[in-house]
Amino acid sequence: MPKIATKPPGRLACIGVGMMLGAHIGPRARSHVEQADVVFAAVSDPLVELWLQDMNADVRSLQPHYAEGKSRHQTYREMVEAMLAEVRAGKQVCGAFYGHPGVFAQVAHEAIAQARREGFHAHMEPGVSAEDCLYADLGIDPGRFGCQHYEASQFMFYRRRIDPSAYLVLWQVGIAGDRSCRRFATGPAHRRLLVERLLEDYPADHEAVVYEAATLPITAPRMESVKLSNLADTELHMHSTLVLPPATALQPDTAMLARIEALERAAVTGSLTISSLSLETEGAT
Repeated sequence: MPKIATKPPGRLACIGVGMMLGAHIGPRARSHVEQADVVFAAVSDPLVELWLQDMNADVRSLQPHYAEGKSRHQTYREMVEAMLAEVRAGKQVCGAFYGHPGVFAQVAHEAIAQARREGFHAHMEPGVSAEDCLYADLGIDPGRFGCQHYEASQFMFYRRRIDPSAYLVLWQVGIAGDRSCRRFATGPAHRRLLVERLLEDYPADHEAVVYEAATLPITAPRMESVKLSNLADTELHMHSTLVLPPATALQPDTAMLARIEALERAAVTGSLTISSLSLETEGAT
């Protein structure tokens, strides 16, 4: 009988532990941590690493791959290779990432893609992200006015069409304008350029919110209101997020509304016509 092709024994699962220590991890993600031969951790706090060590005896931090002045692209390649080396050795590997493993987590995406290219089983298990916490803490329903999300530097590098009647969320605003991928922060000069771009669509006194999700049960989220004109001198971190509420009212599309009304009116008329024909047919019989 012909042999059935099987995948190599090594496996990779990239899971999200959520934003808050111990509070956001799901049962499937927890089981991957507990059952793995080795766990690679890219998390927000050394306490989270200690917490993971309570679930698995072999937890290896990915943080030492970071270094001041070192390209993050090189750091990410090293992290991917560290995980893939253990997968190739036939181990059950878990990559544990803070928040959601697929949100601002290039390493998880690249590691899974590389593992699959090499024929290994690999998948991602979602987690509670900073975006989820943002909606809850700031009381935002993205379905009410709409919500636009951009990485802050990408927003500056490319021309984007902004709708000021919707929420605008800019991620990693603390490194806005960084082209080197080697820094962990940019300064007021870069932020002034960001403000200059925002002033094309928002007034200078528009109130924005600097947001940072809570990562420990004993801490509170940062939700600091700031006027755009003061943003350049506001303390920001790599994990800071800038949220701009709508600055203008929603503008009705009268032409589209008229077309929808005509469409619905035609549908009702057609339905009435079919009903009338049906009654005439029944009367004839």
